[in-house]
Amino acid sequence: MKHIPRKRFGQHFLSDAGIIDAIVSAIDPQPGQPMVEIGPGLAALTQPLVERLGSLTVIELDRDLAVRLRSHPQLSVIESDVLKVDFTQVAAGMNAAKIRVTGNLPYNISTPILFHLLDHVNVIEEQHFMLQKEVIDRMVARPSTSAYGRLSVMLQWRYTMENVLFVPPESFDPPPRVDSAVVRMVPRAHSVLVDVRLLSELVQVAFSQRRKLLRNTLGQWLQAKEFTGNFNVQRRAEEVPVDEYVSLALALANRS
Repeated sequence: MKHIPRKRFGQHFLSDAGIIDAIVSAIDPQPGQPMVEIGPGLAALTQPLVERLGSLTVIELDRDLAVRLRSHPQLSVIESDVLKVDFTQVAAGMNAAKIRVTGNLPYNISTPILFHLLDHVNVIEEQHFMLQKEVIDRMVARPSTSAYGRLSVMLQWRYTMENVLFVPPESFDPPPRVDSAVVRMVPRAHSVLVDVRLLSELVQVAFSQRRKLLRNTLGQWLQAKEFTGNFNVQRRAEEVPVDEYVSLALALANRS
């Protein structure tokens, strides 16, 4: 029985064999590697991955698709909303110090998923995700560009990232109304450890009115926190490099 894509789950199923081969080549799965796939759907990417890996853990919210996937002898199926999955616990259940994570993420909740995974970056070796191209442009954006923003700062703090593949709408059934791409995300070995919630709040305030100088937003927020350190607020949010935001969050956290 043909599965009808469900709008509420943001389902767009990958169907282009050439693109699937290119994604698998980019991921380069090796036998025995512990890997988790988010949103396997109709298993277009799942099957070539599991053929190379030997076994694969998948996270699927759609009950009908989860039933289908459970019939595959090499798959372990977690039927859940990915935002409720504890990836640290999943890694422990796989007896793995580090796991690789991949998936064609639902575009309607891709950013929350990326932020959720930040909490589990210590057990992640590498991530490959298909996302809306515009989102990946923001993820990898450099300072002083229009795409540089909160997502750029929060992810570049913990990952080195690379846009590895362009994926046109016709590669999916049904085709989305946007271009897609695949991003490679590798956790940075020497990230400065800082309170992720403090950094997130700080960056959110900074970019809340990105056309204004920071003195109107972040400057007032720092004043309210009675911060007396050095930070140049005579700039716009997009002009501040990632490391400066991280250093500011560290200075705030380390105050006596």
